[in-house]
Amino acid sequence: MKGMGVRSTIEPVPAPAPDGASRSTGSGDENGDGGGGGSRSEHGDAVGGAAGPGAVGPGAVGPGVVGEVADPEAARRRAERRAARITSGARELEQRLTDLLRGGLAAAGQSGYGLWEETAARMVDAQAPGLAGRVRELGAIPGSGPGWPVRLLEECALTHLLDRAWLTADRLPAPFATTVRTRVGLPSPVAGTPVRDHWLVLAQYDTGDARLTTRRVWLYGTAGGRTALVLSYGAAGRAPRLSLPVGAVLDGELTPHTGSGQLRAEPGEHFAPVAGPAAPPPGGPVGAALDAYGSALREDPWLDAWPVTLRDVVPARAEYGWQLADADGREALPLTPDAQSRPGLWRLVALSGGAPVTVFGECGHRGFTPLAAWSPEAPAETVPLV
Repeated sequence: MKGMGVRSTIEPVPAPAPDGASRSTGSGDENGDGGGGGSRSEHGDAVGGAAGPGAVGPGAVGPGVVGEVADPEAARRRAERRAARITSGARELEQRLTDLLRGGLAAAGQSGYGLWEETAARMVDAQAPGLAGRVRELGAIPGSGPGWPVRLLEECALTHLLDRAWLTADRLPAPFATTVRTRVGLPSPVAGTPVRDHWLVLAQYDTGDARLTTRRVWLYGTAGGRTALVLSYGAAGRAPRLSLPVGAVLDGELTPHTGSGQLRAEPGEHFAPVAGPAAPPPGGPVGAALDAYGSALREDPWLDAWPVTLRDVVPARAEYGWQLADADGREALPLTPDAQSRPGLWRLVALSGGAPVTVFGECGHRGFTPLAAWSPEAPAETVPLV
C-alpha cells in the first residue's frame, strides 16, 4: 500500500467520546459513523467499559480507560457485567433480524421507525452503542428512496455478522477481536509504539449529531509513509478544540490504537509546525485504490471507507454524475452523493481544468469522497476540498 500512501497505517483516535458519525463516508466511515454510535468507518469507539489485559472476547471487554481505578478485580467484574449485557443485547438483535427476514423485507417499510428506535434503545441499555447506531441506520433505510430493500438486506447482513463476531469473539484472532469490540462500541486501547515524523495535514472536517460534534483530521507522515486519523470531540453545535491547518507540516508523535483495519492515533503533547511545504502522499491509479479498500475490508468488514491518494486523475461528468477517471481512461471512481453536492467539487474541477491532478480522499462502497487535491503546477500546495 505504500504506493497509495496508505500501506503502513497508524491506527488512531481517543476514547473520550463515541464516534457516532463513523458510519458516514464523508464520512466514515470507518467509519464507520458512521450513525449514532457505531459504524463501518473507520472508526467506532465509545466511552465506557474496561477489562483486564489480554481480553479478547465477550467475557473480557478490553483495556481500561484513562482514570480507571486501581482495583483490577473491580474493573474485571465491571467488564464482565458489561460484556454480559452486550451479549444479551446481541442475542436480542439477532432475534429481531430473524423476525424481520421471516416476515419479509416489505414489512419493514410499513412498520415505521418506532420499532427500530425501541430496539436501538435496548442496545443502548445493553451498553452497546455501536449496535445501537447500526439499528438506527436500519430503521432509516426504508425511507431512503428507490432500491431500499437491497440496501436493507446488505446492512442486515453486516449487522448479523457483527452480532455473530461478538458472540464468538473468544475464538477470533486477537487483532480482529479488538476490531469487533470497537465496532460494538467499546474503546480501542492506545497500545502501539509512538511514531515520530513530520506530519502533513491532508484534511480536516466535522460531522455531528444531536449529542456530539466529531472532527476528523487526516495526517500523512512524510518520512515513514503512514496515514493516520486523529479524532477530537465537542458538544453538539460546538467545534472541537483541536484544529490543524490543512497543508501545514507538523513535527510530533502519534500513538496508534490497537485493532485490525483501523487508522486511529493519538497525538503527543508536542506537535510543532515545521517550515516549508511538503509533497502529497504517493498515489496510484483507480484500480490500486480499489485494491487498497478491498484489502482493508478483509480486516474490518464494517469499514465504510479507506484513505487513498489518486495520482493523475481527471474529474469528469458521467451519466450517473461526477467521477474521477484515470488520465488514460482505463478506470474511474464515482463520487459519493455527498461529495457531488459540496462546493469542493467545483474547486476540484477548476483546479484540474481538464488536466490530471492528484487527489486524496476516502474510497468506499458509496464511491469516492475527495478531501484534498494538488495540481501539477503547484505540487506542494494542498488545496482543501471540504
